[in-house]
Amino acid sequence: AYNDINDVISDLKTREKPLALYIFSTNSYIQKKITNSLSYGGGCINDTIVHLATSKMGFGGVGYSGMGSYHGKFSFDTFTHYKGILNKSNWLDLPMRYHPYDEKNFKMIKMFLK
Repeated sequence: AYNDINDVISDLKTREKPLALYIFSTNSYIQKKITNSLSYGGGCINDTIVHLATSKMGFGGVGYSGMGSYHGKFSFDTFTHYKGILNKSNWLDLPMRYHPYDEKNFKMIKMFLK
């Protein structure tokens, strides 16, 4: 048993980050203190199953409990790889970018890459 909310938080911080955190309390100070002090995948206050049932909130973990979240659009975003591609025009292609490099071009390229 704990007499101080800080002892609860200290103890929980020594453990792996949980997939979900469920708090049963009507005390808003305790609710905020716990939710702001701990890292966890997702959570629910004064309920459990609603956390899993809603598609408006992702369900997933952090650290050992997993990465990412799913449910509704969160599933799509988690399992989608957004791939970027650049299509460069050749109309303004600087010859200094290509081998062989003279000393001046090499210095300019190094300066540009810093």
